[in-house]
Amino acid sequence: MKRKIFAPEHEEFRATVRSFLAKEVLPYYEQWEKAGIVSRDAWRAAGKQGLLGFAVPQEYGGGGTPDFRYSAVLAEEFTRAGAPGLALGLHNDIIGPYLTGLATEEQKRRWLPGFCDGTLITAIAMTEPGAGSDLQGIRTHAEDRGDHWLLNGSKTFISSGILADLVIVVAKTTPEGGAHGLSLLVVERGMDGFERGRNLDKIGQKAQDTAELFFHDVRVPKENLLGDLNGAFAHLMTNLAQERLSIAVSGIAAAEHVLELTTEYVKEREAFGRPLAGLQHIRFEIAEMATECAVTRTFLDRCIEDHARGELDAVHASMGKWWATELQKRVADRCLQLHGGYGYMAEYPVARAFTDGRIQTIYGGTTEIMKEIIGRAVLG
Repeated sequence: MKRKIFAPEHEEFRATVRSFLAKEVLPYYEQWEKAGIVSRDAWRAAGKQGLLGFAVPQEYGGGGTPDFRYSAVLAEEFTRAGAPGLALGLHNDIIGPYLTGLATEEQKRRWLPGFCDGTLITAIAMTEPGAGSDLQGIRTHAEDRGDHWLLNGSKTFISSGILADLVIVVAKTTPEGGAHGLSLLVVERGMDGFERGRNLDKIGQKAQDTAELFFHDVRVPKENLLGDLNGAFAHLMTNLAQERLSIAVSGIAAAEHVLELTTEYVKEREAFGRPLAGLQHIRFEIAEMATECAVTRTFLDRCIEDHARGELDAVHASMGKWWATELQKRVADRCLQLHGGYGYMAEYPVARAFTDGRIQTIYGGTTEIMKEIIGRAVLG
């Protein structure tokens, strides 16, 4: 089915993204995978190309357009290229709204220009060794010391944790407040007591640095409080719909792409004297996956349109996230199976799609959490 959600300017932007990938990303990606981290030069190149800060007002160096369809194009093209390591979606779609929506005028002028030109890489630190989806379990805490907060604690599984120059940390500022006693504190590179641990060794997305972070008596200036004191829970809930939609968009793009690769493979690969595509079982497998992708794409395109109009709610974002990422996982597994032994070889794109995509049903809220959100809304 022909997609109808993009205007000519979005397709022009798609061509720009593909050119950027061909020039600044793909020639270096294998090197980044081995190093476990991407080059900061790539971030600066992305800034020069206008791939950072779409929704940031032009006065701070951004694109000045909140149209999420540009983010969708970026996510689709990076996914099709098999290059999730340069985490522009995390920077733009997940962290960007916190800075544009919550920052004071002084904070915007201090942080947003670097956010847009690629000299200031961002991360958000929620997850801890003992607390993931349950925010009430967060132990990282900050004491009010008059002119600053004294921050102590640790975080783990933090995407861009090694490269990040600015980290939005979820910390407990009112001990008895539970989930409603949390605040967002911005920790900057070079602050005394802020240390980075291991660049964690993951099974996939190896070019994207994921780290442990430690805070030992870090003096965070009062002017680095982001949003309202004890308002982190509400702030986090406000921005989750876009985060989950962004993950869902990359999920369906990944499923479609690995299916395309597999469709070509079964046409060429022979077994028992004829192409695999000549076997009814293979045709049925391809037919099932193609149908699932088409139906999912239709729903997500509607979600993209709704979000571009400011109408996407948390329930439909959760539906899109769990369904698209579970589909991605299922399609990658079935396509690997259809590749036989070659699918298990790291040099084949289907193998990387299998390992890179496995995290999708976990971060941004697990599938189980998505179902809980939907179930509560349906049942009241």
